[in-house]
Amino acid sequence: MTIKQKEMLLGYVLILPSVLLVGASLVYPVAYNIYLSFTEIPVDPTQSPEWVGLANYQALVSDPEFWEAVQNTLIFTFFSDVGATALGLGVALLFRNKFRGDGIMRGLVLLPYIAPLIAIAFTWRWLLQPTYGIVPHLLQDVLELYPSGTNIRETLGMVILFDTWRYFPFAFLLILARVRSIPNELYEAAKIDGAGRVARFKDITLPELKFVLAAVFLLRWIWNFNVFSDVWLFVGNNVPILGTFVYVRGFNTIPPNQGYAAAVANLMVIGLFVMVIGYVKYFLDW
Repeated sequence: MTIKQKEMLLGYVLILPSVLLVGASLVYPVAYNIYLSFTEIPVDPTQSPEWVGLANYQALVSDPEFWEAVQNTLIFTFFSDVGATALGLGVALLFRNKFRGDGIMRGLVLLPYIAPLIAIAFTWRWLLQPTYGIVPHLLQDVLELYPSGTNIRETLGMVILFDTWRYFPFAFLLILARVRSIPNELYEAAKIDGAGRVARFKDITLPELKFVLAAVFLLRWIWNFNVFSDVWLFVGNNVPILGTFVYVRGFNTIPPNQGYAAAVANLMVIGLFVMVIGYVKYFLDW
């Protein structure tokens, strides 16, 4: 055996534990979920799943609740992603130049992101409580934006607003790091040429932030498309999205339909995979 072959064998031996760990924690559950999507799982755990072929996939295609969840998921994912990225960009631009108390202010901006989810979700629920919450009072009684008695907490727009507020600090952190690395000479040269604030932002800042903004949008899209805990703690299943839809159908109905839920989860993976590949090729020139 040559030295090169020995080094290659050593490399395989060194990565084998990681391969086995990934296989046990990722590959096997995914493969088993694919298998479950073609079966009907009995309530009795002592009985084996019954093979039903494509019945679960055929059922979800004609299920209006599934398509409602798909629509809500796409709307929620897109607008919360755009909102968090745009808000993170705006706040990052305010922090472009360092100032006294810069560190403290950045810490305060990060509070929505680092605070425990269950605490902020229930705080928002309390603020939006239809009977004594201050937000419904302002929006319904003072501004008259909603009919009296409407539970605005259970609207898709409020869920989008909640997610935007919670996750814009993530975008802020990544964008700020890139914003502060843009050479000041570019802005000074643009000023000498007579470029205003809007022109400098359009011709210097945005091109320099192109790949950061694209990466932030992609990461947030992946997380939001699969989100469960944020929406479930905030509104439960009152605004159904695919994450909560899978949970309800698989575990929170009588009898639970885990084969159907597995089929929905598989379609989520396929849809997300296709979107990510297309996005990366188009925006990141992969």
